[in-house]
Amino acid sequence: MPPTEVTGILLIFIQIQVSWCLLFPRDSTSRQTKSLDGVWKFKLSPKMDQEIGFRDQWFTKPLENIGETLDMPVPGSYNDITTDPTVRDYVGWVWYSRTFFLPSSWQDQTVFIRFGSVHYTCAVYINGEKAVVHSGGHIAFQQDVTNFLHFTKENLISVAVNNTLTRFTVPQGSYTWREGSEKFPPGYSTLEYNFDFFNYAGIHRPVLLYSVPRNIYIKDIKTRTSLTSDLSAATLQVFADIQTTNITDRDGLQCLLTLSDAAGKKVGEAFKCNDEIKIVQPNLWWPYLMSEHPGYMYRLEVSVAHIQHGIDSYHLPIGLREVSWGNSSLKINHKNFYFRGFGRHEDSDIRGKGLDLPLVLRDYNLIKWIGANSYRTSHYPYADEIMDLADQNGIVIIDECPAVALDHFEDELLENHLRSIRELVDRDKNRPSVVMWSVGNEPHSYREKAGDYFKKVFDYTRSLDSSRPITLVINADFKTDRASQHFDVVSINRYFGWYSDPGHIELIQRQMLNDLKQWRAARGKPVMVTEYGADTVAGLHMLPSMVFTEEYQVQLMSQNFKAFDAARKEGWFIGEMIWNFADFMTKQEPRRVAGNKKGIFTRDRQPKMSAHLLASRYWSLADDQLGSSRRENIWLHGL
Repeated sequence: MPPTEVTGILLIFIQIQVSWCLLFPRDSTSRQTKSLDGVWKFKLSPKMDQEIGFRDQWFTKPLENIGETLDMPVPGSYNDITTDPTVRDYVGWVWYSRTFFLPSSWQDQTVFIRFGSVHYTCAVYINGEKAVVHSGGHIAFQQDVTNFLHFTKENLISVAVNNTLTRFTVPQGSYTWREGSEKFPPGYSTLEYNFDFFNYAGIHRPVLLYSVPRNIYIKDIKTRTSLTSDLSAATLQVFADIQTTNITDRDGLQCLLTLSDAAGKKVGEAFKCNDEIKIVQPNLWWPYLMSEHPGYMYRLEVSVAHIQHGIDSYHLPIGLREVSWGNSSLKINHKNFYFRGFGRHEDSDIRGKGLDLPLVLRDYNLIKWIGANSYRTSHYPYADEIMDLADQNGIVIIDECPAVALDHFEDELLENHLRSIRELVDRDKNRPSVVMWSVGNEPHSYREKAGDYFKKVFDYTRSLDSSRPITLVINADFKTDRASQHFDVVSINRYFGWYSDPGHIELIQRQMLNDLKQWRAARGKPVMVTEYGADTVAGLHMLPSMVFTEEYQVQLMSQNFKAFDAARKEGWFIGEMIWNFADFMTKQEPRRVAGNKKGIFTRDRQPKMSAHLLASRYWSLADDQLGSSRRENIWLHGL
């Protein structure tokens, strides 16, 4: 199928509106959830007949009744589950299906379906009817599906998924169709993209059904915390959006806001849907290693009632903290914060980008072992479950939308870019771990159109949330970049000694420090490094060091540390994040040996020599901030 037809099919679905996610589904006295995770049936569309599933209505019956299928885990990427390269490298429409029952008690409820993430475009059918359509991977979406469901017999759910990327999707890609020739057979096509991670596809995160009261329910909750200068008191502002059906007299609505501490003790309450709660001597949410009790979480219960139409309640985890920033610093709870962290990826063997809770917990243990306090969700929003653990562990997040390597800044791209930001902010607005929004990574910001484009992106993001700074991660030179001047923090990716002057360790400190100073002089804003590093093959050693060896990675890091320390002394350098936390998969190309090897941990989460050096570095930085001393023997004996 020629690329124009592929794009046409995608655009039909992209244009259909869908409600994005606001509150994560949680059980309460008025709400119930049901997981649809498990093994689904799976089928590829023939490459030369992408429309067959729609034309022949595969969504009207279980896939196994149509023809040969595969078993496929949900959540999980489909690419690495089989041994067939056709499945791994497939581009186009694939189909999932399964059956399920619902409790009869849900008949009088409103029922939503929620997908944590489907990459990239999908159409969801329930009992043969189109229920919801969404375009954009890496973010949750939901829809009221009450009218499609059976409550007295079995239900069928079918999901069509397409991983094709276009000039207007976020991120971008291009579908290359080649005419038959001596080099290529008829119908040969590939998906090309400029970002440096594998374009995993499928139903990547949990699928949930959840019920809410039919006539009255809490649609959304927005919170904001402000602190006194001495941190002796906090004010929690709460804005509850109540959805009503067939209720003409909203004056009969009553709201109760109850804030409880981690032990379940009530510490404050209010009696309006939009109100504030004052807390004396609050337990603040602090980053890891800035407090003996980092990541302290309260529970906010919002209850709404109507004398004729019932009640609904929702429990929202809340951390009390305030973020502020200026021309030289970022502060959390009025104290300067310095980022010690990573760029990361949702990526693992076999599961691809599928949610993997054992791996997620291993990662947080490694983050704390190494003394880090932060990471960026490069280059897309991460799963709710991953973000929950950041909140609970006091790990600070730069929350990034999926706009990686953008080019050709056209209106249709802007529309999809802004939608992806809205989805991200709506989902994560209440998270204490999220202290900064990133609206993209390494765009072609030297383009003439980039300045106006990113001014619009910044203004829109600020209109959604004024309580956090906004950044755009740049890899252009400060002389040619047209976008960073619009943002609150200058975030740059720099690979001195790797992509420029590879092997020349002796140049790194000089080049990095001079570059940081130039950015500061040009923009007059806080500056941080969001990527630096070197590909390193675990177990490869050479003396003297050479590129790709563990020795070279350690030496490259050490030279960057010297530049960072010199910049820190000047008072405007606010953080360092190494690329990458762990090795990850990329598309096949000569410069990559089974993926990107810049991780300080291997893909199976074992440390390279550099991990021990970074632990020594990060614990030393933490000690400087706390005025304590835990740095001795870290290199030799661990923690």
